[in-house]
Amino acid sequence: MSTPLSGQLHSDHHVLEQRVYFEDTDFTGVVYHGRYLNFLERGRTDYVRLLGIHHHEIGDGLHGESLAFAVHRMELDFKKPARIDEIIHIRTNRGVLKGPRLIFNQIITRGEDVLLQAAVTVVLVNPQGRLRRFPQKMIDDMGVVQGKKN
Repeated sequence: MSTPLSGQLHSDHHVLEQRVYFEDTDFTGVVYHGRYLNFLERGRTDYVRLLGIHHHEIGDGLHGESLAFAVHRMELDFKKPARIDEIIHIRTNRGVLKGPRLIFNQIITRGEDVLLQAAVTVVLVNPQGRLRRFPQKMIDDMGVVQGKKN
C-alpha cells in the first residue's frame, strides 16, 4: 500500500515518506549532509499545503500583501546516516509561534532509527525582504502553538 504523494496529516504533525535516490548520496551511497535540507523542506511544504497554506496564494497577496516563507535559522543534529534505496520518514510537528518566528521541530527516521533531528525557524517576508507577522488566519489554519517570546 502506498502513502499519498503529499504524506499523511495527523492532528499535531505530518509524515512524509521518501525513498533515498542516487542523486541524494555521495560516492559511498550515504545521503550527503546537504540533501537533508531538501527532505526537511519537502516535509514542511507538504505539511503547510495540506493545512491549506499555498505558497502561490500567499505570494499573490491572499493576506493583504505578497508574502513568502524564509528560513531564518536551522539547528541540525545528525544521528545516523541514510543510504541509497532506503525509505525514510520526515515528521514535521505542529509549529510554535514566538513573535514573528515560527519554529518547526522535524525528525527524519528510518524505521525506529532516528537519523536527524532539526529545529527550523521560518519567518514571513514581503518582496522587499522586510519581516512580517504571521496573519491570524494563517495562524488559525496551521493550528500553531503560541510560545514564549525570546
